[in-house]
Amino acid sequence: MNKPFKWALHINFFVYAILLNSVGIVILKSINNYGVSEVQASTLELFKDMPVAIVSFLIASFVPRIGYKKIMVIALSITSLGLIQMWAGNSFVSSQILFAIVGSSFALIKVAVYGSIGEVTSGEKEHNALMSSVEGTFMFGIALAYFLFPAFNSETDPSAWLNVYLLLTGLVLVAVAFLARIPELPKEENSTPLSEEFSAMLGLIAKLLVVVFVFSAFLYVMVEQGIMTWLPTFNEKVLALSESNSIRMASILAITLGLGRILGGQLSERFHWTLVISGAIIGAMLMVAFVLPQALDREVSQNAATIFGLPLLAFIFPLVGLFIAPIYPLLNSVVLSALPKKMHSPMTGLIVLFSATGGTLGSRITAYFFERLGGGAFYFTLVPMTLLLIAVFVLRRLTKKA
Repeated sequence: MNKPFKWALHINFFVYAILLNSVGIVILKSINNYGVSEVQASTLELFKDMPVAIVSFLIASFVPRIGYKKIMVIALSITSLGLIQMWAGNSFVSSQILFAIVGSSFALIKVAVYGSIGEVTSGEKEHNALMSSVEGTFMFGIALAYFLFPAFNSETDPSAWLNVYLLLTGLVLVAVAFLARIPELPKEENSTPLSEEFSAMLGLIAKLLVVVFVFSAFLYVMVEQGIMTWLPTFNEKVLALSESNSIRMASILAITLGLGRILGGQLSERFHWTLVISGAIIGAMLMVAFVLPQALDREVSQNAATIFGLPLLAFIFPLVGLFIAPIYPLLNSVVLSALPKKMHSPMTGLIVLFSATGGTLGSRITAYFFERLGGGAFYFTLVPMTLLLIAVFVLRRLTKKA
């Protein structure tokens, strides 16, 4: 039973990666097609992120009682309705409703997926490998979104792009059908009142292990989202690429993040997670310290070698994704493996909450520095990377005691 369930986890994350990463594309479409301002369009980020944080925090303790498979089916079914209403509604309000639904549903999916991983694996190494593989699939879904949505564009029909939601609805329904054929994982008998479970989740914050972990997750997402959100702007403003090429080249980061997470999962089966993560952080810091100055030096970047007419540096800097990629899934796996299985869902709620907060703050801080320093804003990522490297060794000591 475990193998089909593992496939289901990959499929679910792949689908939601496409949907969540489409927010930038829909923001652009909303401005051009629905006549909203940039400020109005930016609320789509809020409609996406806030439900993820709130729903995951509120329902994390309840998911195991309902059943992981049932939760995933419910989330996918609700998402399919959101996709259909977007296709039929063709309005800015429809897009706000869509992302509120997708954000809420993804919160359910992430808590269920992370909780399921502990049930279908045995041992820390297997847990690390599956977590990295699932997160790697998520990154490939993000990369696909950069190409899938433009494929439905039409110069003669401004509404043609909405047909992508019919394809995505079909993909969601395929995921539902796949889950329907898989038995539910055994439910853990639990007579503890829900109020006590929720209090127990809040009590996790008091554990030093959890405090250090959520701080580490916060730092990591700050780095990842800071780079991912602003890489297209970096490509256009610093490397002088066209707007279209700036967006396409940003997909390299998503691809390298996917490859890096799969590779990290394989390495974690051979080497201790501390070695894999610390090596990844140091590699990422070296990339920023030595490659970024080349891109910022106008004389060097303008005379640099090209591939397909694009500067070589546009291909090299996104390779930082290979190094930062293994960090997040391995950190998640390490802390979940150190906790009892009954605490995996509540812990996931905290993971999602602090990840969402770190991503939002990382993007805002990078924006602040980008406005003042241009592409040099990416030097800021060296600060959370350094703190993260220290936190990793603190986590190692704490997990030994757990």
